[in-house]
Amino acid sequence: MYDSDAERDYHRRVQERLPRNFAVHLVHGLLGQTGFRLVTTPTFLPAYILLLSGGSDVAVGLALSLAALGATLTPLFSASLIGHRRRVLPVGFWTGGAMRVAVLCLALAGLLLEGQAALVAALAAMALFGLFAGMQTVVFQTLLSKVIPVNYRGRLMGLRNFLASLTTVGVAWVGGNYLLGTPPNASGYGAVFLVAFALTTLGLLVLTLVREPQPPTVADKRSFAQYLREMPAFLRSEPAFARFVTARALSTLGRMALPFYILFAGESIGLSGETLASLTVSFTVAATVTNLFWGWLSDRHGFRLCLLLSIALWIVATLLLLLSTDYWVVVAVFAAIGASQEGFRLGAFNLPMEFGNREQTSLRLAIANTVSEGAGSIAPLLGGLVAAAMGYDAVFIGASALLCLGFAVLLSVEDPRTHG
Repeated sequence: MYDSDAERDYHRRVQERLPRNFAVHLVHGLLGQTGFRLVTTPTFLPAYILLLSGGSDVAVGLALSLAALGATLTPLFSASLIGHRRRVLPVGFWTGGAMRVAVLCLALAGLLLEGQAALVAALAAMALFGLFAGMQTVVFQTLLSKVIPVNYRGRLMGLRNFLASLTTVGVAWVGGNYLLGTPPNASGYGAVFLVAFALTTLGLLVLTLVREPQPPTVADKRSFAQYLREMPAFLRSEPAFARFVTARALSTLGRMALPFYILFAGESIGLSGETLASLTVSFTVAATVTNLFWGWLSDRHGFRLCLLLSIALWIVATLLLLLSTDYWVVVAVFAAIGASQEGFRLGAFNLPMEFGNREQTSLRLAIANTVSEGAGSIAPLLGGLVAAAMGYDAVFIGASALLCLGFAVLLSVEDPRTHG
C-alpha cells in the first residue's frame, strides 16, 4: 500500500531506532504504569472515596464515572490535535503533564482537606484525571504505533506490564502496611497517591529520550467538529472495526463490578490496611505472572485472541465470587481479575492500531477510546446504583451478562492481522 522510496526510508528509520525506542518505552511504561495502577487498581481508590464519603457506594461509582466521562470527551479532540502532525510527542508532554497534576490534586485532597471539601476535591481530581487521560492515551498510542512495529508490541507491553506489576506489588505493600495508617485514614491514602504522582512524573520525563520518526504522509488537518461529523460514516466504511468497538464497549460495561469487588470482599473478610495490601498484591502478582503470557500470545496469535481469553477469565472470576466468600477464594478471584484486566488492557490498547491505514490511526484510536470510555463512564455509576438498590450480587450478575455479550460480538470480528 505504501510502496515508495520515502516509505521504505521511514520504515528503515523505525527499525534503526527500535532498540532505543523499545527501551525508552519500557522504562516509561514501568514508572508510569506503577504509579497509575495505584490510582486505577480497584482497591485503594474505591476504599479512599468510601472513607471520604462516609460509606456511600454511589459516591464510589460517581468517582469512577467522572474519570471515565472525562476520558470519553477528549479522545476526538486529541485526534484533531495530532492527526495532521508528523511529530506527536510534544502534545504528549503537556497532556501527560496535566494528567499527573490531577493525580497530585487527588493526593492533596487527602493530605490537606477534611470532610466534604476533601470528597469534592477528590471527585474533581478524578474528573480532570479522566479528561487528560483520554487525550494522553490517543497521543501515546499513536506514538507507539509509529515507533514500535506490530510484531514487537506484544512483547513490549507484556514485559512492561510484567515489570510494572512487580514494582506495584512492592509499592502497594508499603502503602497498605506503612502509609495508610491503622485504621486507614485520608492522609494515608493521600500519601499513596503522592507516590503515584512522583513515579508517573519520572516516567514522563524518560520520554524525552524517544526518537520519533516523521512519516512521509499524514492525514489532512481536521477540526474536532469535523471529526464528530465524520465518525458515523467512518464506522460504516470499516464494519469490522465497528464491531470491535461495539464488543469493547459491551465488555467495558463489565467495569460496573470493578469497584465493588473490594467492597464485597470487605463485607466478607474485613477491610483493613492488611487486607487491602494482600488483595492488591494478589491482583498484581497474577498480572505479573500472566503479562508475559499475554504479550507472547499477542505477538504470536494476535491481540484479538488475547481479548477473547481475558474476557472469558473475567467472567469466570466474577461468577466465582458469587459462589464462595472464603478468604482464599476471594484472594483467587482477585488474582483472576488481575490477570484478566491485564489481558483485556493489552488487547484493547493495541488491536485498534491494526485496522485500516496509518493516516487514520489517531481517528480510529479516538473513536475506540471515546466509545469505550463512554461505556466506562456509565458502568461504575450504574454499578453503584444497582449495588445500593439490589446488592452486590446483582452487580456481579449484570456485569457477567454484559461481558458475555461483548465476547459474542468479538467472536464475529476477524483478526485484522490475518485478514487485513
